[in-house]
Amino acid sequence: MFDQGSGAAIVVIPGVQGRWEWMRPALEALSARCRTVSYSLCGDFGSGRRIDPALGFENYLLQLDAVLDDAGLEQTALCGVSYGGLVALRYAATRPNRVSALILSSSPAPGWAPTEQQQRWIASPWRSAPAFIATSPGRLLPEIRTALPGWRERLAFSVRHVLRVAAAPMKPPLMASRVTWQQKMDFRQDCANVQAPTLVISGDEALDRVVPVKVTRTYASLIGRVRCEVIERTGHIGLLTRPDRFASLVSDFVHANSH
Repeated sequence: MFDQGSGAAIVVIPGVQGRWEWMRPALEALSARCRTVSYSLCGDFGSGRRIDPALGFENYLLQLDAVLDDAGLEQTALCGVSYGGLVALRYAATRPNRVSALILSSSPAPGWAPTEQQQRWIASPWRSAPAFIATSPGRLLPEIRTALPGWRERLAFSVRHVLRVAAAPMKPPLMASRVTWQQKMDFRQDCANVQAPTLVISGDEALDRVVPVKVTRTYASLIGRVRCEVIERTGHIGLLTRPDRFASLVSDFVHANSH
């Protein structure tokens, strides 16, 4: 678990890979501006919490209850990154008294469905893991080249990120289950039920090759009080390639809506 910084609090929920360690640059940048809490999704190594298959997506809401309680947070801002945005959304909709602000970063909106390639990965997660890893550079390198001007910066970033990922391995079958549970749910009513002011963050439209920017921006028409921001020169991993810009957007929104 990550818990650093002071002042207004925010809890950051990781993406479908489930590991907070992958987000360390963004978490450290945020913790210089506000109290920042993050954790690994239940079922993953280091989460300290088993998954109950019978509960499906509800596992993540109950886990978030426990995270807030353990951190002594009666109310907090929530930031969901990619898949984590759906957890944050459902939590804000069902527990409005505990959420002061909602941030959705490059998150799939209701109606999003996996591509054919993603569906093949979900159907055979272990067999598809090598292909998933092998195709990652093709998805991420264009935005790394755009966000980081020099080859030394790009190389240093890539090495550090590979080391973070290797030290905090994902579980492909668990990732597949997460997407399967999400696909069985309709989050539209959750959008209508959100009471907290909401910030939607995306990268440049041409650079996010994981969740299309137009999909993330659908939230602007589904949630009542929404502001949209773009992290320029990035795509899906703007919180890593430009962590200070991400932290500035998020912390300003958190402080503006803290009580």
